[in-house]
Amino acid sequence: MNTLGRTIRTGINSLLLHKLRSMLTTLGVLFGTSSVIAMLAIGEGASYEAQEQIKLLGSQNVILRSVKPPEDPNQGNQTSRVIAYGITDADLSRIEDTFPGIKRVVPMRILPKEVRSGATVLNPRVIATRPIYLDVTGRLVFEGRFLTSEDERTLKTVCVLGTEVARALFPFRSPLGERVKLGGDYFTVVGTIAPRVPLGDDPAEAGIEVTGEVIIPFETARKRFGKMQVKQRAGSREMTEVDLHEVIVEVGDPEDVPLVAQASRVMLGKFHRDRDYEVVVPLELLARAEETKRIFNIVLGSIAGISLLVGGIGIMNVMLATVTERTREIGVRRALGAKRKHIVTQFLVETVCLSVGGGLMGVALGLAIPLAVEHFADMKTIVTPTAPALAFGISAGVGMLFGLYPAWRAASMDPVEALRHE
Repeated sequence: MNTLGRTIRTGINSLLLHKLRSMLTTLGVLFGTSSVIAMLAIGEGASYEAQEQIKLLGSQNVILRSVKPPEDPNQGNQTSRVIAYGITDADLSRIEDTFPGIKRVVPMRILPKEVRSGATVLNPRVIATRPIYLDVTGRLVFEGRFLTSEDERTLKTVCVLGTEVARALFPFRSPLGERVKLGGDYFTVVGTIAPRVPLGDDPAEAGIEVTGEVIIPFETARKRFGKMQVKQRAGSREMTEVDLHEVIVEVGDPEDVPLVAQASRVMLGKFHRDRDYEVVVPLELLARAEETKRIFNIVLGSIAGISLLVGGIGIMNVMLATVTERTREIGVRRALGAKRKHIVTQFLVETVCLSVGGGLMGVALGLAIPLAVEHFADMKTIVTPTAPALAFGISAGVGMLFGLYPAWRAASMDPVEALRHE
């Protein structure tokens, strides 16, 4: 133990003789270690946010969405035409009546209506749906209440605003009890809800602000606005007829989600001539996000590992130069009785001191970088306990690995030739 302690002190003293060179040598390991921790933390944070958004969609939900089919170029010259597509009321009945394991089904319609209050005009997503929408999607009421069965039954002209729309229309007062104009009808605001989670890749349709929402009773929308939607274009008029823009199917048992999703695809494929629908399964998206996270971490870890490799090469380069500079010292030590293992130990100690010192500083910097990213870039980062341990372990291992050859080369010198070295 006394010999080992003396060897360590000798190695540290040798490094302190060239402070600047030793410090510069550790920078490669320092930045490599910190980049491993920082990249894994950023990747983990991005993956966590993506998975949380998918979970908020409902891991037990299957979402059916209407998709407008590509336009037929042969009909491009028609000045007025009707396009019917998407999920139908008949599809909704088949799901409710024949699909086993279904807990609740929520139909939705998206209405391209202008929303006005005084001189303020917005074009948010106007959603017509049923009261159970709140429970199935996990949305939170911010103020007031949500739609009720009584609103549906009596065809009340009431609405619930998303917080973004409420702030824009009523910036200095509560919107509860206020009246807003949807198209040509007035609706009374009964509540506001927190922002929604985007459903997959929400298409940003022309004239619709995807981030804002106004929710009205499903049956009221059918009575007031019907199914036909008219869009005026330069020299033409397009009328679209869509029964349901979206249907959220809540499955009772999570294990039945893949079966219900497959049954939905088969049913829609049988009764729809065109591919005017899509089936979104959050559970499948979650599995895909987890696989993407794994690949992402491997890629980021590999890139950061290259930095550690470069740092290790730098340590080897410096140690080889050190061996050449101290050839005469090595010869003197051998002549005084030092064995090869003593020479190997001395140079390995110096190498490990460089790599471990750089690794410790790299861990400190690697823990600070995610905090800075969260503060300045407003991005979520997550440092797992394994990331610092892994990064430090690799940095120490790199030091040992790249220090072996210089140490072996120093120990293999002929003492007589080493003493003659000038």
